[in-house]
Amino acid sequence: MVRLFGPLVGLFFAIALAWSFGVGAIQMINDPEPATAVQEFHLHPKEVHFSFNGAFGTFDRQQAQRGFQVYKEVCASCHSLKQVAFRDLMALGYSEPEVKAIAKQWATKAKTFDPKTGDAGERDNTPADRFPPVYYAGTGNPPDLSLMAKARHEGPEYIYSLLSGYQEQPAALIKKFPDSKVPDGLHYNPYFANLNIAMPPPLADGGVTYSDGTKASVDQQAQDVAAFLAWTAEPKMEKRKQTGWAVLGFLLAATILAYLAKKNVWANQH
Repeated sequence: MVRLFGPLVGLFFAIALAWSFGVGAIQMINDPEPATAVQEFHLHPKEVHFSFNGAFGTFDRQQAQRGFQVYKEVCASCHSLKQVAFRDLMALGYSEPEVKAIAKQWATKAKTFDPKTGDAGERDNTPADRFPPVYYAGTGNPPDLSLMAKARHEGPEYIYSLLSGYQEQPAALIKKFPDSKVPDGLHYNPYFANLNIAMPPPLADGGVTYSDGTKASVDQQAQDVAAFLAWTAEPKMEKRKQTGWAVLGFLLAATILAYLAKKNVWANQH
């Protein structure tokens, strides 16, 4: 009996421990953590069709040019685009004289440094220069937009949804989560990670005037600048797709030839 007492005590404690864990797990299932405001009211990016979507998609140059205009007139005062060179715009259909003019007239000038005197200065941008970084005078640090469409899940759709998604905070949210009122200086946007964003609504109907006559609604501007930023994030996308199809074609042809060669070699072996 003495020899059996120790194992029985151990078995008893094991059963008690397993039972307590089981009860705890059942309680966790029956009493899940209450949802937060973000979990209930954060929205997935809207579905929007872009010309570059899909295996055969290509950039709409006209739309990308409109998006560049929105960036230049609305976004460039706060957000940098320092991974893109002015001459890269030629891929969107701008001529060399147009690119030279855009670079020269750009509000933020290229910085210079004289190693002999140590003096800093400025000069006009040239097509070979990248877009100069923006030195933001306000609070916070607006992100560079060069790779934003790749840095966010469903990047173009996210950018479009964010820019067109500003709205009043829903009464249902305030009623259910009284402590979730938008803090002073922030703006409610259900597509932003924590619902409240420091950037004021940047777009307004008619905020830009498109040279091609397209109506510059908030929705249109948001789509256009999202398409432009998709291009800045992956300017070689079309070439990548073309290369991919060429490689697939080569592999298919090589597979067929290898199969026919195998059939020919083993034809008389059966």
